Amino acid sequence: MVVRLCARAQPLLSVAAPPTVIAHVCAVFRKKEARILPVPANGAQRASHQRSRRLTVLALMATLVVSLGAMANPEQTNAASIKVVVVVGPAGSSTSDYRSSAKTYASIARSYGAAVTEIYSPYATWSKVKAAAQGANLLIYLGHGNGYPSPYGAFQRYTKDGMGLNSTSGNGNYNVKYFGEYYIDRDIQMAPNAVVILNRLCYASGNSEWGSANPTKSTAIKRVDNYGAGFLRAGAKAVFAEAISSVSYTIRALFKTSATMNSIFMAGPSADGTRDFTFVSSRTSWARAHMDPPRAGKYWRSVIGNLALTAAQWRAGG
Repeated sequence: MVVRLCARAQPLLSVAAPPTVIAHVCAVFRKKEARILPVPANGAQRASHQRSRRLTVLALMATLVVSLGAMANPEQTNAASIKVVVVVGPAGSSTSDYRSSAKTYASIARSYGAAVTEIYSPYATWSKVKAAAQGANLLIYLGHGNGYPSPYGAFQRYTKDGMGLNSTSGNGNYNVKYFGEYYIDRDIQMAPNAVVILNRLCYASGNSEWGSANPTKSTAIKRVDNYGAGFLRAGAKAVFAEAISSVSYTIRALFKTSATMNSIFMAGPSADGTRDFTFVSSRTSWARAHMDPPRAGKYWRSVIGNLALTAAQWRAGG
């Protein structure tokens, strides 16, 4: 018997009732589905020493935008009104590492006065997560990713492109049940101009599972488009995905600057800019996406949604 922990993992609608799918009891599971991306010692994947001149220009421009934005909008929305939810799903032996990162993110948000709810495996059930996420301004999820396209069957919304959570509470870090975009859309309504950050997942940023072949560009684009769709229908206006890097910079930029989502994405420490590109979403009519692979085939960074949304608008909540 071969056991699958999750379809993909990374370290550092009104229809008939859907089928129940519990990862740890599925009929055909492969251990290769639980691969973990290694976390760089410095907590972030740094860009290559061979960055182009274009990257230098982009970085300077992004930094200027962030600085000017903060100066032009010194009034800060009362952070106590900002609701942040941090979730860690069951990720086997990597769960403690995920929790460590999540606690750092929660601490950063609290340092700005935000109201923060933390829900960590082995107690991260769907009932807890969906209740906490109602009206959230920022939802941060670390855990297994189950996206599409993938090697694991045809697309369906019940387990794809959502979160891998505990099937039951208090029963360890291997009892994974996937709640796909169907549930995200049906059961969660986030605050106006909300942001979602997906960290250390496979598939969400377009990437493959660790050790698997690199995806084609077209496959990576479909993965980003699909993974963002449910969260955008649930009220989010931007969905960031970082497969390898820390998202501390993104959180701080949301609270401290008035930069756009696109500027925040390209000003972060893991930004490369050598191979970045944008596309118009096929799943969400109003959304655009920006992807920034640091190396050919390594689709580790993405953002999708309203890229012109500013951090000030996020803090204001609409």
